[in-house]
Amino acid sequence: MEMNRRSFMKQSCAGAAGLMLSRLAPSLYAGSSQKQPNLLIVLADQLGLNHCGYADYWNGSHYTGSAITPNLNRFASQGINFFNAVSNTPVCSAFRASLMTGKYTTSHGMVINELRLNPNQDCLGHCLTRAGYNTAYIGKWHLYANVLGDHTNPENSFVPRGIHRLGFDGFWAAYNFHHDYYNTYYHTESKDKIFWGPGVYEPDGQTDLAISWLKGRAEKSSNPFAMVLSWGTPHDPWNDGNVPTEYRAMFSGKAFPNSVNYKPDNDPYADGWATLSASERAGLESWRRNYYAMTTNLDWNFGRLMQFLENSGLTENTIVVFSSDHGEMFGAQGRRAKNIFYEEAARIPFLIRWSGHIPAGSVCDACLSTIDFTPTFLGLLGLSVPSRMDGINLSHWAMGKTGPEPDAAFMQGTGATANWSTGHEWRAVRNKKYTYAKYRIARTGADQELLFDHSADPYQLTNLISDPAHQTVLQELRNKLAEKMKSFSDTFEASTFYRDRWTDGNRIILRGARG
Repeated sequence: MEMNRRSFMKQSCAGAAGLMLSRLAPSLYAGSSQKQPNLLIVLADQLGLNHCGYADYWNGSHYTGSAITPNLNRFASQGINFFNAVSNTPVCSAFRASLMTGKYTTSHGMVINELRLNPNQDCLGHCLTRAGYNTAYIGKWHLYANVLGDHTNPENSFVPRGIHRLGFDGFWAAYNFHHDYYNTYYHTESKDKIFWGPGVYEPDGQTDLAISWLKGRAEKSSNPFAMVLSWGTPHDPWNDGNVPTEYRAMFSGKAFPNSVNYKPDNDPYADGWATLSASERAGLESWRRNYYAMTTNLDWNFGRLMQFLENSGLTENTIVVFSSDHGEMFGAQGRRAKNIFYEEAARIPFLIRWSGHIPAGSVCDACLSTIDFTPTFLGLLGLSVPSRMDGINLSHWAMGKTGPEPDAAFMQGTGATANWSTGHEWRAVRNKKYTYAKYRIARTGADQELLFDHSADPYQLTNLISDPAHQTVLQELRNKLAEKMKSFSDTFEASTFYRDRWTDGNRIILRGARG
């Protein structure tokens, strides 16, 4: 059975909003006059920091241009900007698994895309549900299907209620993975596809649904809410038919040339998802136009959501987070897509607003990464952080206080994007000034070790590995990488090692280095 979204929305939103969850767990707000704050997490897909208008990226010089993002720009001025935020493994499923579990990729085991995450972990959703939050998840999930390809098959796109929703036990309007933005669908409690309907652009429909659920919840429950809205844009494909006409028109004819670190030859370490054909290289400028058009639409939807919070009186007691899973290379360093330590792929937006609590317009240079997201969210909510999470709570920095912070972000490349081919694995540490990276194997025509001063050389054009002036720094970062790997039981294996030892042979994860 396939339902139309309009006929389904009224009953689904009202039903979900009426769910009574467990009693509030002890928190900083228990027994106080202050209400438990709400949490709203908004995620883009493949939106790099360098493409956000507010970021004033790379010493004030934008990469090859930026989208039109007045709402994100305004939002950045209302809260805190963690401008050094990076994705620990800049690829879709690994990011989402790290966000949910607070663990590194080798700890949770989601080493490539299209695996099914082991649900026997204490995750963000579990913490929220235990604390009495009404939860809602809308959009892309990408943690359940265990088939490479065949994404629209309901066996792969539907996530059944239960353990595989990782504690998000309330309203569910999601799908595992697709990136067609017209004539698309989501699932709630069955394999039946609920279509948005003719002419509805998916992010527009998802934002409508988020607003509708919030309205219904306000009428039905006094419990705090926690919602994740996970858009698919601005992820490719960047063809004209995947973007609203009015947004494409905003960028028609505008020049978006290759960046200064564009390379005409493919990176020898790139997997099949990261290489570019001659025709794709010829189309990069067109791709960028549609990417920016998608991002500008995303900004419009974000603005609508923020306006609803304001109009409904929810702004003051709602913590709002905006982020993305990774960026996009667009030919820089001879690569497209993600899954690499370079700035274009690894650096992501991470903005938090909590009116009256987080100082407006503040900026933090802490080396925050995906594993720190959930501990920080829980810290802001006054909830305890599960002991097996690898990340740390940085809520004190968000609240304008000083305290512990990571000495560097540890990043992992654990295989090709979605298959078990080997030879693409890497590890890296990134502190406030340098990025040091090492590939597991050497490849002809490419450096196995790389050291960049991303402060002085933001396009990462000069590898300092052999520079006499940087040998002390190099050894310090080599030691730091070894220390990080040892601390989290990361033995830097070929991706097939994880297939053979951590999965059931059918892309279902059974274990990781740390559970």
